[in-house]
Amino acid sequence: MSSDQSNGADPQPKNAGQPEKAPRSMSATTTRRALAAVAAGAVVAAIATFAIAGGFNRSENLPAHSTGSGPQATGSVDGDAFASAAAGDCLDWTPSNDPQEDRKDVAKVDCSEEHRFEVAAPLDLSVYPGAEFGPGSRYPGALRFAALRDEHCVPAVDTYLGAKFDPYGKFSVGLMFPSESGWAAGERTLRCGLQFSSTAGTLLPFTGKVAEQDQSNIWDPGTCIGINQNVPTDPVDCAQPHAFEVISVVDLATQFPSSMPSVEDQDKYLEGVCTQAANEYLGSADALRNKTLTLFWDNLELDSWLAGSRRVNCSVGKETDAGGFSTITGSAKGEILINGAAPVPPPPVPEGRSVPTPLPGAVPVPGN
Repeated sequence: MSSDQSNGADPQPKNAGQPEKAPRSMSATTTRRALAAVAAGAVVAAIATFAIAGGFNRSENLPAHSTGSGPQATGSVDGDAFASAAAGDCLDWTPSNDPQEDRKDVAKVDCSEEHRFEVAAPLDLSVYPGAEFGPGSRYPGALRFAALRDEHCVPAVDTYLGAKFDPYGKFSVGLMFPSESGWAAGERTLRCGLQFSSTAGTLLPFTGKVAEQDQSNIWDPGTCIGINQNVPTDPVDCAQPHAFEVISVVDLATQFPSSMPSVEDQDKYLEGVCTQAANEYLGSADALRNKTLTLFWDNLELDSWLAGSRRVNCSVGKETDAGGFSTITGSAKGEILINGAAPVPPPPVPEGRSVPTPLPGAVPVPGN
């Protein structure tokens, strides 16, 4: 590849072109993340206010939100690393906010080192019949590249991983392709591969080959996920505005070592485990209720289970009446602000009540 050619890696939000499920967030209407607002009070067992209000909310009513602008060519490439990359090669570069500078230094690295793209297969458009990709043809553009990714890269990744790809997991299918100048110079070979992209589409570094690791869609406990227009984005420092904070990672294999549990069985188990984790993470059984926070967890899909994924997140945040997230500042372990104000604890639970007082904004219990 000549020095004036460039490639772009698909910066679409994770799972674009794959079964719809919002990763690490509740930003799509088709997500199946279990959600329960916990009002534990002084008791150890969690009482879910959404259960009081009429059952668990599986978040199908949460708003769809797309932050990606489609695949783009994003910078020049020096050397031939991209042009010679084959299946199994790992590529990395120095990210830049300047589209003319980003990915100019694409290089092959050992997959045990941090990288941003693992090549699954080359895609040579020069062998395609017809004039669409022939000499002097028009640059395909974002929508066509996205269609090529969906049509060719998804099956290429399945073949590369031996049908062990988790479409709801940590990794997404990506496509690297020439820039307009590279296309004009005759470059027609693209690369299908795997990448670790945030909700907003930022490519994040990872180590190791995908086939050799658990693809579970998890974050380390203590990770705070940023917020934009009430929708989760990328990891941020917890002192910055964010949507939610991961408090624990649960391995479902410890409770369900053989067959995949139903969503209902997952919920029954995770309600107790995540509640205990919240009490320990926040320092007391009262903290979640007093900070008016919401406890929620992920569910595993069948495709994820078959791919070998077993771990899920337990997280805390605060849902808005419209179904998005409130803005939280500060770690839930300490003092926090919710939408710029300190949370006001709900009234204490009167002695003898069989049902705890719902959190502010919860639907009243029928009959009360």
